[in-house]
Amino acid sequence: MFASSRAVKAIFRHRVQSRNFTSSIRRNADFTHAVVGGGAIGLAIARRLQQVEGAQVVLIEKHGMVGSETSSRNSEVIHAGLYYGHNTLKTQLCVEGKHMMYEYCDRRAVPHMNCGKWIVAQTDDQLHALKGVHDFAKEIGVPIRWIGPEEAQAREPDVRCQAGALESPSTGIVDSHTYMQALHADFEEAGGDTALASTVTRIEAPPSGSGDWKIWTAPPGSTQTHETSAASEDDVVVTAESIINSAGLYAHGINNMILPPERHRTPYYAKGTYYSYPKSRPKPNTLIYPAPVPGHGGLGTHLTLDMAGRIRFGPDVEWVTNPHDLAPSGDSARFAAALQDIQSYLPGIDVEAVAPDYAGIRPKLAPKESSSSSGGGKKVTSSDFYIRREEGFPGFVNLLGMESPGLTSSLAVGELVFRMLYR
Repeated sequence: MFASSRAVKAIFRHRVQSRNFTSSIRRNADFTHAVVGGGAIGLAIARRLQQVEGAQVVLIEKHGMVGSETSSRNSEVIHAGLYYGHNTLKTQLCVEGKHMMYEYCDRRAVPHMNCGKWIVAQTDDQLHALKGVHDFAKEIGVPIRWIGPEEAQAREPDVRCQAGALESPSTGIVDSHTYMQALHADFEEAGGDTALASTVTRIEAPPSGSGDWKIWTAPPGSTQTHETSAASEDDVVVTAESIINSAGLYAHGINNMILPPERHRTPYYAKGTYYSYPKSRPKPNTLIYPAPVPGHGGLGTHLTLDMAGRIRFGPDVEWVTNPHDLAPSGDSARFAAALQDIQSYLPGIDVEAVAPDYAGIRPKLAPKESSSSSGGGKKVTSSDFYIRREEGFPGFVNLLGMESPGLTSSLAVGELVFRMLYR
């Protein structure tokens, strides 16, 4: 979480030159593009669109800082693209975004590390799941290799992998806060405008599919939300030639403001608690993930490292209805289950030193989905990203269910949205 570098109280009063981006018709909108939502994906989209010659982009963020929600409450992992199945946006954008992120972090001096990841199996069923991950990775060209027992013992003696282990050498970690700061700086240095503490309360589509979008935003200090708000006389109205819904946990609210009732969406949320471990032993040098479990809704209570080398475990999965409740779970049974998962692959852990640390919430398109893949096309974890130009609403690009691997995919998502609008 971090504060913006620019004061933006007056930007909505600023008129820009008339611009074109999808046709030859001259328009007089305040902005070429309005991006709603200032998480990693929204920042990457805004940055990419602001690079277009003649474009003027506004990034509208409801909080007083960008990157305040899902983007700053996750594992900070650069994913390889192993889990998301054939012919999915998640696989395509994760694999593309991984390479883009490593290059970007190198160029912009964003702290990151290509530390690799082990996926470990303790049973024959879990080994079968690993074989599916291995075969899928080979098919799509993502680096993957089996680790033999002797190598496993020599490299990570504290890690248990009784039935087998896979290594994903292209997996890594990133300082997500610094990454988002860099994206935001790129955007503003290119001339983009950021409207912080600005909750969208109403959106009006262009009449008859031509003209500009009207967007109402509540002023700072308003208690209105995307779900419950209605435009008031204090709201500021701006116009844009296109609107991109990248509102994360609240993207369904933007969706429902624009689309007719038969195309409205119901939000679903999976809360994940992360656990800290301050002790120096045991301390693997790589990320450790359990084998994927069908129907879990996540990737298991795994071990990740931050850029300082600190261990954290998580997230677990708790289906919730309140996206505002970011307190770590206090459920003792859930904590005990997480400890059991951790001990399965790290038996020497001091369970007394493991403690709830923080929680994040992931937007889901359906509860306990069974419509996507976890390697080899097997249906297990979550639905695909929803990224579309909505039929009947020219200039509207809609992004829903942008959960993991959203951080890894962010730069590739920015390129995809650019292509949707300009090609």
